[in-house]
Amino acid sequence: MQELIPKYNENGLVPAIAQDETTGQVLMLAWMNAEAFACTLASGEAYFWSRSRQELWHKGATSGNYLHVHEIWLDCDQDSVLLRVQADGPACHTGAISCFFNKI
Repeated sequence: MQELIPKYNENGLVPAIAQDETTGQVLMLAWMNAEAFACTLASGEAYFWSRSRQELWHKGATSGNYLHVHEIWLDCDQDSVLLRVQADGPACHTGAISCFFNKI
């Protein structure tokens, strides 16, 4: 049986989608490195890698809007992560529920 761990890109990152477990709404897209993935597994809360700050990011540590991870899925190539979450508040730094609010 194949071990189910993400396949990280050349920068050591994998895209991670946070999706509301109840509504199915996509809340945000962020990036995880191996440390963020391990912290998420261990804590049950979402951790990401901030590409702009170059540091581990515990989602909600500043805002209080934690993402409680209920399930983790990998896509067929194991190079994308889906987090099924319950959010304590808006996922977006703008205060919107989802980061995806700009319809084209």
